[in-house]
Amino acid sequence: MKNSPSGSADGHVTVVGAGIVGTCSALYLQRQGFDVTLVDRDGPGEGASSGNAGSLGVASIPPGSMPGLIWKLPGMMTDPLTPLAVDRLYMLRSMPWFMRFMWNSRRAKVERIADARNALLSRIFEGYQPLIDDAGAEDLIAHQGKLHVYERADGLARSAYALEMRRRRGVEVREMNGDEAREMEPALSPIIKGAAFFPGVHTVLNPLRLVQDFAEHFVRRGGTLLREAVRGFEIGADGPSRMITDAGGHDVDKVVIAAGAWSKTLAKQMGSNPPLEAERGYHNMITDPGIKIGTSITSNERYVVLTQMEHGLRVSGIAQFSGLHSEPDYALADRVLENARVVVPSLEGKVDSKWSGPRPSLPDSLPIIGPSPRYPKVYFAFGHDHVGLAAGGITGKLIGELVAGRPTSVDLTPYRADRF
Repeated sequence: MKNSPSGSADGHVTVVGAGIVGTCSALYLQRQGFDVTLVDRDGPGEGASSGNAGSLGVASIPPGSMPGLIWKLPGMMTDPLTPLAVDRLYMLRSMPWFMRFMWNSRRAKVERIADARNALLSRIFEGYQPLIDDAGAEDLIAHQGKLHVYERADGLARSAYALEMRRRRGVEVREMNGDEAREMEPALSPIIKGAAFFPGVHTVLNPLRLVQDFAEHFVRRGGTLLREAVRGFEIGADGPSRMITDAGGHDVDKVVIAAGAWSKTLAKQMGSNPPLEAERGYHNMITDPGIKIGTSITSNERYVVLTQMEHGLRVSGIAQFSGLHSEPDYALADRVLENARVVVPSLEGKVDSKWSGPRPSLPDSLPIIGPSPRYPKVYFAFGHDHVGLAAGGITGKLIGELVAGRPTSVDLTPYRADRF
């Protein structure tokens, strides 16, 4: 990295975090004419970006906190069959986050959050298509839709509000009974009583390779990629002037914080204290599962997701709250697999690998995208919870526009850092 941040006429930008959001931001900043350095302690995409279910989820409009959740959440925290796992020692520490989360389940608030999520998710390919075309990564995108399945006979009726919420915002939803769902996916269990199919949802067949392809393209375009752990910043009157890493120090000009679940510590150095929690997810990879599925399948009751990827079947799920630095509990990955085998009984094969990683989650199910309230040359892009992959491209585009001082494609008011 240059000692001077004057690498181009438009200046230099340092992006902290080489996951999907940071890498897309770096590419769009390049497209705006900036000299860009992308820095991460791991290789591109090796954090939470590598382990997700691969969904470009235009249908992921409903927020995590929905009406009625306030009555269900206490039981979910202790029921071993639910998709929520909260470490008992961590429960008290995380309770303020959950109180805010439940407060956002009021219907009027849910509708505003859904609008803001939709503003990003409806622009998935507006953000991604230029990057996919430039990187030659079209082979990684499968246009196969997504199927939500229900074990309860009244499952569709119980989900009516969430389904209608999607329809009102332009998402195509096809409801079907269990037999129709099994016509589409014969491996589904007879216990499946109904389903909702979202034909407009697409799948990334290898999220890690997508980020790696983008990062390689970034370097080919002249970007600097550093594999260093960012420890913090030297702060002057106008904001950060120097970035300190485990390899030394680097002068900085403009800075984008896109470090996912690790962003909170860096944001605090910039005078902000976002209520960011690490929501740990798990997956199992099976290369010879004995079944072939044509679309991504989500169990509504068990919140288990099955996705056919280029290197096998990915079975993912669980939202674990145990702190950012806790050790993974791979018994939870086993629970995910057990639940998947209820939904798809013919699932076979040996688990080739298990993975765990933290999603960066905020209590209103919206990311922070925008400038630091304190320092005009610092920008935030983190907190995307379950839609980081889906919203990575459009977030990168918005960061590029924002740093360049251009009008943004989306009104950034709902995502401002000082809303909490």
